Amino acid sequence: MDTVICVLLWIGAIGCGLLGGLFFAFSVFIMSALGSIAPDAGIAAMNAINRVILRSLFMPVFWLTTFAGLALAGIGIVHASAPGALAMLVGGVVHVLGMFVCTVAFNVPLNNALAAVDQGGEAALPVWQRYLRDWTRGNHVRTLACTLASALFVLALLQRAAPG
Repeated sequence: MDTVICVLLWIGAIGCGLLGGLFFAFSVFIMSALGSIAPDAGIAAMNAINRVILRSLFMPVFWLTTFAGLALAGIGIVHASAPGALAMLVGGVVHVLGMFVCTVAFNVPLNNALAAVDQGGEAALPVWQRYLRDWTRGNHVRTLACTLASALFVLALLQRAAPG
């Protein structure tokens, strides 16, 4: 069981780090860059990103990290007295709620709404302005959740490795 927990923690730490880095890039400069170009071009670019990401290595990392977070939260509950249990539990919950639930409940519906708008039509500008604002806010949550979860999974690894 120790090996399984260790592997899950490494998957969680590295996966959350990768996801957090990607989300950080969107929050810090990609969305600003897309917002600085013509709305029809920004919408087209974001829709292209959203299509490509679903067929990229992002998806296995997204799912594997989510499942690792769920498993680690469960392990943290079941083995509450084990070293690193609290960090596993909190890291898993933060990741699943802050990244996965936020993505599914908030960012994906905004992506779907953006994909449905006629990028050259009159309705495009208000949809795009709302998208830039709201999607980026949700993305900030995902960035923070992944970063915190990664740090907590590293903490759990350290606590499990500490002698005695």
